[in-house]
Amino acid sequence: MRILFVAAEAAPVAKVGGMGDVVGALPKVLRAMGHDVRIFMPYYGFLPDKMPIPSEPVWYGAAMFESFSVHEAVLPGTDVPLYLFSHPNFSPRRIYGGDDEDWRFTLFSNGAAEFCWNYWKPDIIHCHDWHTGMIPVWMNQSPDIMTVFTIHNLAYQGPWRWYLEKITWCPWYMQGHNTMAAAVQFADRVNTVSPTYAAQIKTPAYGETLEGLMSFISGKLSGIVNGIDTEMYNPANDKYITQTFDADTLEKRFANKIALQEEVGLEINSKAFLVGMVTRVVEQKGIDLVLQTLDRFLAYTDAQFVLLGTGDRYYETQLWQLASRYPGRMATYLLYSDAIARRIYAGSDAFLMPSRFEPCGISQMLALRYGCVPIVRRTGGLVDTVTHHVPSNHTGTGYCFDRYEPLDLYTCMVRAWEGFQYKENWKALQQRGMSQNFSWEQSAKEYVNLYRSMYGLPPETETVEPPELVTK
Repeated sequence: MRILFVAAEAAPVAKVGGMGDVVGALPKVLRAMGHDVRIFMPYYGFLPDKMPIPSEPVWYGAAMFESFSVHEAVLPGTDVPLYLFSHPNFSPRRIYGGDDEDWRFTLFSNGAAEFCWNYWKPDIIHCHDWHTGMIPVWMNQSPDIMTVFTIHNLAYQGPWRWYLEKITWCPWYMQGHNTMAAAVQFADRVNTVSPTYAAQIKTPAYGETLEGLMSFISGKLSGIVNGIDTEMYNPANDKYITQTFDADTLEKRFANKIALQEEVGLEINSKAFLVGMVTRVVEQKGIDLVLQTLDRFLAYTDAQFVLLGTGDRYYETQLWQLASRYPGRMATYLLYSDAIARRIYAGSDAFLMPSRFEPCGISQMLALRYGCVPIVRRTGGLVDTVTHHVPSNHTGTGYCFDRYEPLDLYTCMVRAWEGFQYKENWKALQQRGMSQNFSWEQSAKEYVNLYRSMYGLPPETETVEPPELVTK
């Protein structure tokens, strides 16, 4: 199939959240399976610093009374063609933000539609989040081009209908009060990045006022768990960590813990229970819950805590103040660094992820990959990727809690701290986590079957040799 991914991000050149990981990894795997997959994304001002880009465009177009050009490059480290939408409004060195965000991404979507109509015609356009939400609406008049719309985060729904009508073409048949609402109605298939989140967005607690609409379109709504790049994130050969290791050589992992403690200014103590957190510092990620719980947890245990991330200034200040009360036991790094993040995965004993809601989440899968035991709330993709540890029958890959309450998080963290004292059981828990398969190959097969379903084709199945006939 000819498939065009249209998105605002694509790792490794432009990444803010999980969407970038999906768009950067999934096309590569789909191409290896024989499909012609390409990516269409904005030409941000910082991209020339990260990759070679031909100076001459391959196509010129016009949309919303604006002229634009499209440059063709290749996504670094892959053979995936990358089309870059060039317009002055994307020249600043930022991906999101700014007063013109709604306008610039609506222009980007319109440019992508023109590109598909006039330059490279795909069988399927795979749209990601509200930035591309108008494409399924416009493609409704082109029945030979199918659309898939992936919801990475339902909380961000794009501009309102009244604003869209002022800036772009809203066909007479268009329905929906904002971009997201229109997209899910007109896409041929809608999916989220985990089965549990697909079910949750049909409820008032997670539906962000669209729960009724999500229930209405549930016949074409599904969930597919994201994968991780198991080649890029591999503790056996990761150049960013102090000591490489695998599930059979976990004793080597202690060197990473000591190195992490040295790097972030924690007391050097291999026996201390070190909890790591790599996150956006926002309410969605459960930071308010952490702030209500962490003080008591550090006061009543010998644990250490390190956090890496940026976000809401109020929460950043609270974390700084809390860290000042626990010198040598708590470190707060208000920045983003992939290298430090890897060292936290490789050196921490446990990984904290108490999200209020989580469409899928990548961090908990990376933590499992690096032998770092997740402590998570049972919501969204966390339910689909982390199973609760039951010591009595040696099952599970992490520690889970249900209610979004400080006491529940505190209890779960204490249980993990207690479990850490039993070294052999803890090692077995780490090994179970490291044995999980979160590669993109499995997710890619599910996406291929999703694409096939739009054409009424049956799912692809593994080829099985017929059994030999037994005669008596």
